[in-house]
Amino acid sequence: MSHNMMGEAGLEKTAFLQGLRWRHHGTPKPSGPTLHDIVAIVPARNEEVGILTSLNSLARQTWRPDRIVVVVNNSTDQTEHFARQFAADPRTPRTDVLLMRENEYKKAGALNYGIAWLSQRVGGRLDPVQHVLVMDADTELHHKFIERARKVITADPEIGGVSAVCLGRTGLWRNPWQRFLLGMQIIEYGRAANARFQTDVHTMSGAGSFYRGVALQSVIDKRGAVFWEDHRNLVEDYETTLTLKECGWKVTANQLCIAYTDLMPTLRELLQQRQRWVRGTVDALRARGWTKFTWHSIASMILGLLGVVYLIGWGATQLATAVANGFAQQPIFWVLFAFWVIYPAVLVRNLGWKAMLVEALLIPELVYTVVRMYWLLSSLLKSYFTPVSTWK
Repeated sequence: MSHNMMGEAGLEKTAFLQGLRWRHHGTPKPSGPTLHDIVAIVPARNEEVGILTSLNSLARQTWRPDRIVVVVNNSTDQTEHFARQFAADPRTPRTDVLLMRENEYKKAGALNYGIAWLSQRVGGRLDPVQHVLVMDADTELHHKFIERARKVITADPEIGGVSAVCLGRTGLWRNPWQRFLLGMQIIEYGRAANARFQTDVHTMSGAGSFYRGVALQSVIDKRGAVFWEDHRNLVEDYETTLTLKECGWKVTANQLCIAYTDLMPTLRELLQQRQRWVRGTVDALRARGWTKFTWHSIASMILGLLGVVYLIGWGATQLATAVANGFAQQPIFWVLFAFWVIYPAVLVRNLGWKAMLVEALLIPELVYTVVRMYWLLSSLLKSYFTPVSTWK
């Protein structure tokens, strides 16, 4: 078989698989020309410090977006000014800056506003848009993010979205406590990145996610909007991930699709962020119940709670017994001690020897684990006993 014939056969196979995908979802196969290959949507609220860094990371992509849509919503700073400054630069991709003054639905409302605006300009549906990139305004994408994400999503017509793996920005600390807090977040993000190279991720990252246009349109067809507009929706990325799966799409992540995101410099800000994430996830799981798309998240949360019981109960008891009777009489203690020195260090080997040393020391991770236990337990209690306040 000649090279050309093999190429034609490959194209026919791809077209056949895509045809199956359109029929499987009940979504009409896109008709007419593709108006945009890639459109990036960036919601921004009071992001004057980081908005240019984020937008410049789009302009530096090896595969640049055809269009960038910045949705400035409920902002009281110079975010709009800097976004328009970027848009006026002839060296940057075509950029539209939308001003949304009244938005009670947080990031979900801003994203839906940008998607609706884009849909109107391509005929009322997202089908003419091949891919939609959604990213936070405090995030910087690796310069090959779009190129790599596009390859992943093009390789399999079943994939509706490719999530970024997030790494924390370094060098932001001002004192030893802040250095510890930010360093542990860097390790936490790096450890999570190792687990996100899989075919069915828990959630698409809000920091950076690359979607197939028809996948987002299938969500719109299902419920009228991509992101659920309700002030109780604290984790729009997770809730939309569940909806994509319910529409029949696969979601994945790739270790080479990297997004660098801001870390929380204070304990108060860290707790607020994580309580929002965990409480929002619990709310979404309670609303849906046990399904084939939620069981893994529910099971992971239960295992997390069991880990808390283990650490506070059995682990503390064993340590007290070893102290009272002598460590030499507790061989199980030394086995567990060796495991918890080696295993955490191996998990973060991609971050370098400093991260491995921090994990092997155990004490830093134990302190951070106590903080993690607090936000897990407090988030569960808030989900069951306190309402979600509206966004001012």
